[in-house]
Amino acid sequence: MGVEIGGLLGLVVLVASVWAIIQIFQSRATTGMKVFWIVLILLLPLLGLVLWFFVGPRSARL
Repeated sequence: MGVEIGGLLGLVVLVASVWAIIQIFQSRATTGMKVFWIVLILLLPLLGLVLWFFVGPRSARL
């Protein structure tokens, strides 16, 4: 009855990716930048999330 660490880590990355994509849609960035960040997150999930977190577009709620 062990939980696989890889599966759990994959789930965390998936949830974080979905959350990041929602935040990107709500940002004030141009359409081109939104598409760039979404494609980056979909193609390189972990690296894309880290880059988005530090240099990505900010939320429209600011």
